Amino acid sequence: MNILKLLYRNTFRKKLRTSLTILGITIAILSFGLLRTVVSAWYAGVEASSATRLVTRNAISLVFLMPLSYKEKIRHIDSVTKLSYGNWFGGVYIEEKNFFPNFAVDHETYFDLYPEFLISADHLAAFKKDRKGVIAGEKIVKKFGWKLGDPIVLKGTIMPGNWEFILRGIYRGRDKGTDETQFFFHWDYMNETVKKTSHGRADKVGFYVIGIADPDRAAAVSLSVDNTFRNTLAETLTETEKAFQLGFVSMSEAIVIVIQLVSMVIIIIILAVVANTMAMTARERTGEYAVFKTLGFGKWRIAGLIFGESLFITIIGCGLGIILTFPVVEKFGKAMSTYFPVFHVAPETIILDIIATLFVGSLAAVVPTYQTLRNTIAEGLRGIG
Repeated sequence: MNILKLLYRNTFRKKLRTSLTILGITIAILSFGLLRTVVSAWYAGVEASSATRLVTRNAISLVFLMPLSYKEKIRHIDSVTKLSYGNWFGGVYIEEKNFFPNFAVDHETYFDLYPEFLISADHLAAFKKDRKGVIAGEKIVKKFGWKLGDPIVLKGTIMPGNWEFILRGIYRGRDKGTDETQFFFHWDYMNETVKKTSHGRADKVGFYVIGIADPDRAAAVSLSVDNTFRNTLAETLTETEKAFQLGFVSMSEAIVIVIQLVSMVIIIIILAVVANTMAMTARERTGEYAVFKTLGFGKWRIAGLIFGESLFITIIGCGLGIILTFPVVEKFGKAMSTYFPVFHVAPETIILDIIATLFVGSLAAVVPTYQTLRNTIAEGLRGIG
């Protein structure tokens, strides 16, 4: 108890310097936590992927379509238990900034493949009955203040024009990492309109979603699907949902790497701040440590005082930084919900904060401790008075 009291008094002997050091650590930990959360959000789709779902797209690129007729051949491939399809629509609500993921999907089968989308039976039935019906995520519904039965008009980008829909259902995520900003409508409705305006794009889909019972069969099923359509005008590439999502992340991999590097630089900055504080503290207390030596304090006890003070400062700053991370992440997530539909502090981020704090607090005390222990009693007492 006396040691803790001594550490506390030593830490706040220079209140301004200690307070500024703690403030610097707090801001650094807050920044580190926010950046790591951004990285986690970037991979949210990958983490939420199911091992029992495969995605088939055109082998050239996702922007190239595949015939609707492929579905019958895929359905009869061994180990395929469920099958659905859809198109990326790319519409915007009112103005360009109101962008969110919107898809034209097979209304009869699509949600059978996504048990993480929790939809009431009434909502799902109403959606299936209405040709212009829509099911949207709870987050996007709240953002725009939509209610069941409301008309919604999207401006098409890939398929121009104003597209009218009616909100018939709302889904919420079963898991914390489930995206609740998506918007789904009938593929048939889109296809009927496309037949009138762009016949060459009719009866074609952008992707197939394949359900399998055994994840260990994923590679074999993928190979069977792709072999079935080899040497056709629309060859396919089939991969696990996780690999499919990683393909999108890899397009912006450079940005993710930069964010990770910046988060590492922040740790170096914290180290420099704390090391500077501890160096000044040890220099000021050279005489005191010499007196401790004359009173019989061993090297380990003196080292414990220096390390303890360094860790005391960094732990206070870390604690404040972690506490502030949660409200800041919540506000940032709301402001950036269009780009990061799943944005929350992961337990791994808090663990990294704590590890970084202990590492910085310990490393910053190494040099001051070495110098203090190396000094003789006579050298230390010379600085008194």
